[in-house]
Amino acid sequence: MRYIIVIALVFIAFAKADAQQLASYIQEAEKNNPEIQAFELRYNIAEEKVNEADWLPNTEIGVGYFVSEPETRTGAQRARFSVSQMLPWFGTITARENYASSMADAQYVDIVIAKRRLALSVSQSYYKLYSIKAKQLILDENIQLLETYERLALTSVEVGNASAVDVLRLQIRQNELVQQKEVLEQDYLAEQTVFNNLLNRDETLEVQVPQELTIPDEEPLVSNENLKLNPELLKYDKLYESVEQSEALNQKESAPNIGFGLDYVPVSERPDMNFSDNGKDIVMPMVSISIPIFNNKYKSVTRQNELKQLEIKSQKEERLNNLETRLAQAIYNRNTMRIKFNVQTDNLKQAIDAEEILMKNYETGTIDFNDVLDVQELQLKFQINLIDSIKEYFTEYALINYLTR
Repeated sequence: MRYIIVIALVFIAFAKADAQQLASYIQEAEKNNPEIQAFELRYNIAEEKVNEADWLPNTEIGVGYFVSEPETRTGAQRARFSVSQMLPWFGTITARENYASSMADAQYVDIVIAKRRLALSVSQSYYKLYSIKAKQLILDENIQLLETYERLALTSVEVGNASAVDVLRLQIRQNELVQQKEVLEQDYLAEQTVFNNLLNRDETLEVQVPQELTIPDEEPLVSNENLKLNPELLKYDKLYESVEQSEALNQKESAPNIGFGLDYVPVSERPDMNFSDNGKDIVMPMVSISIPIFNNKYKSVTRQNELKQLEIKSQKEERLNNLETRLAQAIYNRNTMRIKFNVQTDNLKQAIDAEEILMKNYETGTIDFNDVLDVQELQLKFQINLIDSIKEYFTEYALINYLTR
């Protein structure tokens, strides 16, 4: 019982260390990945547009000089100076800021989605590296096992219980395993490059992967309700909100604009007359209003916004169906990998039992090296399948996390 407890604690320690190592890699990827940086810059631009929204139409300043001075009762007008400012309807600037802020919120969701996708890619590549490394270790063990069998075969040849063909077959099998190991080394280097590029670092840097992973005894609960909180769906909520803010802005912009201005006209005194207003300058305050009477633009924008909202609803529903399908498939694949893991574990135990029986037969001098090779191939097959099932299990588990957490 103490031995079992120690083994369980060791597995738990490995699982925690693996999770911490993977989380560290994901954090490094989020920090260094250029795609994430591009999304963050795009969000910063969208945030700055909130400040851009706080604007007024240009102030108009005019200066005119009378080439032929018009004569009035109080004197000749020499020039005209004017200044005017149009003002949007009450609340228009606030509506602009709200619209820009809603677009910035949508851009921020893009950052969240990009980080989750990056975490998924890093996790999948991480488990591929684990799979390749674990297969290399398994091949090393089997090569050493075949070397042991070769020594036994040589001894059997000396006493006449085996032929040189048995030795050659064992050597050929060793060569095949060495070849598979060399191919895996190239696969590992290629996948290591993929992994390091996700982290935007030197392609040759070594990646720390666990030597051993095991499927947990119990599956965590997966709720479809959590799926509705996926950022890919929240993005449509933010887009829908931005259309609402766009319509609110459209209603404000369809209201009249009010303008205020001032004209100043300097007047020359009449030299031949003497009265109180002689040469009095003209100051004329002005108020204007701009009314969109013959403009169907705002009605059209309202109709466009209504259609956009319907489009976003349809897109969100389609995306939800897609995510539900992906989640159901991922859960199915994860459960399938657990079944395969259990079956391959049982098969491997039986292959090991068969190997022990063959080794006991060797003591009586009745060993058949054809059977030895067959059992060894079965062992290797079950070990490889076991590693593949673990890798696929955690890959699907990472996808489930992406969809529901």
